[in-house]
Amino acid sequence: MIDMRVANSADYDRIDALDDSFTTDRIMHVTSGEAGFEIRSVAVQPPLRKEYPPTGEEGGGSGDPDAPHIVVAVTDGEIIGFVAVRYAAWNRRAHVEQITVAPGHRGKGLGSALMAQAEAYGRKCDARTLWLEVTNVNAPAVRAYRRMGFEVCGLDTSLYVGTPSEGEIALYMGKSLM
Repeated sequence: MIDMRVANSADYDRIDALDDSFTTDRIMHVTSGEAGFEIRSVAVQPPLRKEYPPTGEEGGGSGDPDAPHIVVAVTDGEIIGFVAVRYAAWNRRAHVEQITVAPGHRGKGLGSALMAQAEAYGRKCDARTLWLEVTNVNAPAVRAYRRMGFEVCGLDTSLYVGTPSEGEIALYMGKSLM
């Protein structure tokens, strides 16, 4: 049995400790030409393993009106996933800042259930769009987001310059909530 609830301050360390690494044998290769950009899935050998440093960020339920809304998935007292979403009134966009499912629980629909929580929050805020950013090397996430109804709506070739992800390309994906 999985319980979904809004995160509280006691959850932040457990959220930050979740393993959000991934391994993939495919990436989304981006090329640029006169007509624009082309994105296609290409095989990589050996498989790529990506790990992210802990963020140390807090949110949802912190009392800070600018903090993201965070929903955790809990089973047997263990947090096995979460989604952090923030609403921007000026453009009526709900931005999924992070979604993480613990490795042993991936591929079982938990990501979709958490994204449904983000969609519900966006609709509650009267958002017109649910939006996210994902690195081009996270092909498993891109495939999952497409299955959830997201479409690539833009990219940024310089977002990760000067970071440990330098050389990767940010893909922006959106889904209408209207």
